[in-house]
Amino acid sequence: MEITVNFLDNLRLEAKFDDFTVITDQPIRYKGDGTAPSPFDYFLASSALCAAYFVKVYCLARDIPTDDIRVSQNNIIDPENRYNQTFQIQIELPESISEKDREGIIRSADRCTVKKVIQQTPDFKIDPVDNLEDASLLEDYASDGTTMIVGKDLPLEQTISNMTAILTDLGIKIEVASWRNIVPNVWSLHIREAASPMCFTNGKGATKESALCSALGEYIERMSCNFFYNDYFFGEEIANSAFVHYPNEKWFQAGPEDALPEGLMDERCLQLYNPDGDLRASHLIDTNSGRADRGICALPFTRSSDQETVYIPSNLIENLFLSNGMSAGNNLNEAKVQCLSEIFERAVKRQIIEEEIILPDVPADILKKYPSIQAGIEELENKGFPVLIKDASLGGKFPVMCVTLMNPKTGGVFASFGAHPSLEVALERSLTELLQGRSFEGLNDVPPPTFNSQAVAEPNNFVEHFIDSTGVISWRFFSAKQDYEFCEWDFSGTTEEENDRLMTILTELGKEVYVAAHENFGAAACRILVPDYSEVYPIEDLIWDNTNKALLFREDILNIHSLSDDALEALLERLEEEELDNYTVIAELIGIAFDENTVWGKLDIGELKILIHCALKNYEEALEIVTDFLTFNENTVDRVLFYRALNAVLDITLDNDLELDDYKHNLGRMYGAAIMENVIGSVTGDVRFYGLTKTSMKLEGLDKHLRLIDSYKKLHTARGLEGAV
Repeated sequence: MEITVNFLDNLRLEAKFDDFTVITDQPIRYKGDGTAPSPFDYFLASSALCAAYFVKVYCLARDIPTDDIRVSQNNIIDPENRYNQTFQIQIELPESISEKDREGIIRSADRCTVKKVIQQTPDFKIDPVDNLEDASLLEDYASDGTTMIVGKDLPLEQTISNMTAILTDLGIKIEVASWRNIVPNVWSLHIREAASPMCFTNGKGATKESALCSALGEYIERMSCNFFYNDYFFGEEIANSAFVHYPNEKWFQAGPEDALPEGLMDERCLQLYNPDGDLRASHLIDTNSGRADRGICALPFTRSSDQETVYIPSNLIENLFLSNGMSAGNNLNEAKVQCLSEIFERAVKRQIIEEEIILPDVPADILKKYPSIQAGIEELENKGFPVLIKDASLGGKFPVMCVTLMNPKTGGVFASFGAHPSLEVALERSLTELLQGRSFEGLNDVPPPTFNSQAVAEPNNFVEHFIDSTGVISWRFFSAKQDYEFCEWDFSGTTEEENDRLMTILTELGKEVYVAAHENFGAAACRILVPDYSEVYPIEDLIWDNTNKALLFREDILNIHSLSDDALEALLERLEEEELDNYTVIAELIGIAFDENTVWGKLDIGELKILIHCALKNYEEALEIVTDFLTFNENTVDRVLFYRALNAVLDITLDNDLELDDYKHNLGRMYGAAIMENVIGSVTGDVRFYGLTKTSMKLEGLDKHLRLIDSYKKLHTARGLEGAV
């Protein structure tokens, strides 16, 4: 995590990280003003709070009330060495807690992350740099080794060096947020851009180096394909630029009566995505820019069958394909192999899950060929998690393997798939994917299997499997009566040969392949679309659940404070016409990354309607939604109190026999003077949209979103410079 520090007046300092700001000061005796805790005070408090957090987590998991549990910490200083201190943490537990839970609570507190880091005696490096934004944080992971692994055309160390240099040249500072290695030969990590943590990826591999390569490669692929910024508003500056996504994009004006324009997509795509002629040009307006006046933004793809260029709408890609079919590599063939492997992994996984196919086990003599993989599997078994190793190639037709974990503690199961032309690599990826970013405790969250075929085939189930593999699978999957015989398949060769072999499989399936290569940052990255095969979301979402519905609401919601009553009425009508769920989060609806700790960040459609109805003095409509809000919505304590008070004031206002003045005194005692002032002001019209800080399409005050845009501007600028050359 990057923490940036600003110097304030006197000895006061301001630390900013994620969406938080912390102020420190020094006591008056040390020439400070005593307005805030000192940095060392925060350090001491962090260990006490961390221990208490683990106590709370333990109790929440077991429905143990914490009202009578108290945690205290004292630091005992060695008189001979003031830097040698003992942190004495004491936990007061009521007699009602059993001896078993007492021991569990103490063990849980002992897991405190702050304590564990201190016990490892962390190193401190203090270096001068010319520019904080350009300073790399990955030097400690660099080495001069020459480790080659299957599927890579360069040593891991060289790959790490090359990718790190590319990111540094773009001004992107990458930090490693976490590492995990809970079984032998299975590593995973989480990396992110220090200045914009929303831009993050996860990596996995059999070694630290291969996991880091995986994470950096995924970062470059998502950066090259703009995936980090899917659905988000790019801001007015980029929306009005010569190009929005890539210099070679093309804009198409709508035909008569909103018809799809000529030259957009090819016949195959049009038959698939517009079979009944219901798809209109307005459905394909770019969500990131919102520039309906410019038409449809489309990106060039090369059709593999004849190498012709086909323009495919950016909106269609982000709505249907998500990250499926994106990759980066040491060269374009390596990137394409990874791309196609992931497409097969997900398509075959979907077929197996939805058709409830029973896969054959991998024989023990085959597993013995891969001792490092077997060691990881054995460790899972030793930890009490039975593991099934399955051949998912469907009779040697596809380069896919499967590792399925069962959790006897919860009855949950987790099927992880991996694909690659090499059986060994596919199997390794299945195992590393299974444990990527997970602890043993995290495996308690996987769902149980089911005999409900409808639940298994539900489209949203595949989306859950795509996101984090936590969808449900059928009990039939565990039958000993297999649908295919085991096949020790092998599609491996040079990366060029592997690419050709994987493309041949798609050709035999009757699929067309569209490829976009992105090599403008000095990295080989690509995006591959296989229509009617690699989509994640249903095709009908283009019409019925398109992300560009944001364009109906974005500008008005951001300008909510300056809208006239007529404009507010029109906004309410659109919200009703679109039949949007009241629990839809506004941030997701309009593609704005609000700080999650603010009212904007928690705002949903229902709450927005309440505030609009209050502004319009539609008291009955406001009261109706407030009742639902208080029943079903989770929010901050202050916000809930505001709506409880609002509920009471609206009841009083609508009752002709009641006078608000008769209740003000006790309402103030109940909810506090500040809340009542804002509640009454919201009803009378003196306070509009309480809690929502004023902003606009210029995104004033929305620091989190502005950091995301700044991250994208680095890429946009680099593309523009290259396009100009």
